[in-house]
Amino acid sequence: MKLLYHIGRYVQLMLRVFQKPEKQSIYLRQIVIEMDKLGINSLGIVIIISFFLGAVITMQTAYNFENPLIPLYLIGLTTRDSMLLEFSSTIVGLILAGKVGSNIASEIGAMRVTEQIDALEIMGINSAAYLIFPKIIATLIINPLLTIVSMFVGIFGGYLSVFTITKLTVADYFYGLHYALNTFYITYAIVKTIVFAFIITSVPAYYGYYVEGGSLEVGKNSTAAVVYSSILILLFNMIITQILLT
Repeated sequence: MKLLYHIGRYVQLMLRVFQKPEKQSIYLRQIVIEMDKLGINSLGIVIIISFFLGAVITMQTAYNFENPLIPLYLIGLTTRDSMLLEFSSTIVGLILAGKVGSNIASEIGAMRVTEQIDALEIMGINSAAYLIFPKIIATLIINPLLTIVSMFVGIFGGYLSVFTITKLTVADYFYGLHYALNTFYITYAIVKTIVFAFIITSVPAYYGYYVEGGSLEVGKNSTAAVVYSSILILLFNMIITQILLT
């Protein structure tokens, strides 16, 4: 019953979030600010993680391809498909759930315990829409771009790791990158990223918006927000994969 209670309250909050805004110009400005805070500020960690993921995938694949009957260009193909299908969307999404999700939950939670949200409501402002709507729209716009950057950086990381693998040539790696390329994989990754972006922002916002108590409870709710966001990302990863790829 507690689960149904949280689902119902979450749906009610989202209905308030997507009500028609009072002043659209204010929301547009807030969306740009949130794109910088939640998206551009995460670019560094996305690049670092993607680079090393691509490099490690390439090296591990090369290590396991000991059979001389297996063509070496499959190493490049494996790196490409791993980054496109899973790592650039799901793994990066999990990382952002920790970084962005905890930030959102703690920011809104702090506003709740210091009664800033109550002050917005007294002034007649839809606090749910004002605080949460720009964050959701910002991540829906910027996160797919981060995913595309992650794909390119991961493949580039795999390219640089080629120079540490004696049996693999650059020509084989690039041939594998081009071999049997299915562009639908990119669409699949973008669809997943959009769903994950909504989860990464809305779930932590819910936990922050309804926090009760003081700073200790804000910390607990931030942790819970990251945990449940990660679980939902993994769940919807399986659902979307089942729908789009099978």
